[in-house]
Amino acid sequence: MFKNNLKITQFVLLMSSLNFLFFHFPFYTFVLNNVDCKSLNGITVIVSTIILMLVLNSFAFYLIYFLSRFVGKFLLVLFFIINAVAVYFINTYSIILDESMIGNVLNTNYEEASKFFSMKLIVYIIVLGVIPAIYIIKVKIVNVTLKKFLITSSLTLLFILTLVFANASNWLWIDKNSKTLGGLAMPWSYSVNISLFYIHNYKKNEKEILLPNATIKDNRKSVVVLVIGESARSQNFSLYGYKKNTNPLLSKTTNLYHFDATSCGTYTTAGVKCILEHTNTDDLYEVLPNYLFRNNVEVIWRTTNWGEPPVHIEKYQNRDVLMPICKGEGCNHDEILLAGLKEQILASKKDKILVVLHTSTSHGPTYSKNYPEQFETFKPVCNSVELGNCSHEELINAYDNTIVYTDFILNQIIENLKQLNEFSSAMIFVSDHGESLGEKNLYTHGLPLSIAPKEQYEIPFIVWLSDSSKQLKPNKVLSQNHVFHSVLNYLSIQSPIYNEEMNIFK
Repeated sequence: MFKNNLKITQFVLLMSSLNFLFFHFPFYTFVLNNVDCKSLNGITVIVSTIILMLVLNSFAFYLIYFLSRFVGKFLLVLFFIINAVAVYFINTYSIILDESMIGNVLNTNYEEASKFFSMKLIVYIIVLGVIPAIYIIKVKIVNVTLKKFLITSSLTLLFILTLVFANASNWLWIDKNSKTLGGLAMPWSYSVNISLFYIHNYKKNEKEILLPNATIKDNRKSVVVLVIGESARSQNFSLYGYKKNTNPLLSKTTNLYHFDATSCGTYTTAGVKCILEHTNTDDLYEVLPNYLFRNNVEVIWRTTNWGEPPVHIEKYQNRDVLMPICKGEGCNHDEILLAGLKEQILASKKDKILVVLHTSTSHGPTYSKNYPEQFETFKPVCNSVELGNCSHEELINAYDNTIVYTDFILNQIIENLKQLNEFSSAMIFVSDHGESLGEKNLYTHGLPLSIAPKEQYEIPFIVWLSDSSKQLKPNKVLSQNHVFHSVLNYLSIQSPIYNEEMNIFK
């Protein structure tokens, strides 16, 4: 089979078969789990998808190789190596490489990506990627004439169309599961979805849609600190009834309120965008910090994270900017966001201030690396990036410790705000999305919202208010879009875009 000289048809069939065997176990695990394997219809779906997978990939490789053997070899080598990385993450974290997950991957910075490094990943790359790549580079391909190419291509295309229409009765099932199936088919899951991501991203960022001008109604000194949580799910907060005491400080804090809430998406870029925009939309409207800054509000953005929409303000401060003014072990974690914050607020010459703190505390997979040692309240903890190798107890303990650390940070913010006697102050904490911790054999986040489990979209929405500053409506369930209108209300910003129904304050 592995000869040094192969006809192009033999070669593409071999490559398609290896691609099928190496990289489609997750695809067919999903198919087998979602059809009745004992029924004729179920067997038809399984057999048809196997044949289609082999023939479609062979056909695609055949077209590319006939046009250019150099480009064909380059792309196949690239496909096998990227496929190896992709299937590692699919097998290890049960992700699906749809467009939203591709966006998540492309917006990941080096520091975050490096946390996923493991020896198992290297083995995947070498065995499933590098070794086949060496053979692809060395093998000599014997091409065919144009006439034979056209005949073979036409017959193959006719066969594919016949098989597709023969499965017309299964189109509804395929359409229903198209996102998952498309996100597990290699190499088209990432190659097609990368193209879609950039096309849609280009359209969204052609021009930010400006909102109507706003007016500041009074000169009462007011400050809102909006804390955007990362991967925090509400069910692990003792404020929400969790049996372990993950909120030892907030549970004793007066004027603190919590609400049930859901996220607009299961990944950072979607969640943060939804928190900052006036309504849930695919369009890129002017987001909260940009809008308030343009309308003469002091806006401070501090971040240890990434994935926010374009922020056009004067005081955008990341870790590098904050490090020179920070002291102590906490500077390696999210406490750096608090360094000199109270002094920065007091130094402002404006009456209305919005502070946005974009944290990264509960981001996986290395939960145990996201907090100082003294916050390791629950033991033993998972220290591996391969979460499936840890016991469920170790994984939950590591994650719960990030919630304990979040509790500490939020308490520190509240204590700082209490010292701002001249200000009416509020803190709003809302997470970008939730997190799966092994439930249903799923880990981290990023599944399409339509099929995501509740762990990935049920989030905390916590509000603290200074004495006598405001009262809250009797809300029970909130959305991320409540943030925009509630901040406008608290800071006394009058705007045509304001929606009273989306405001949490009386």
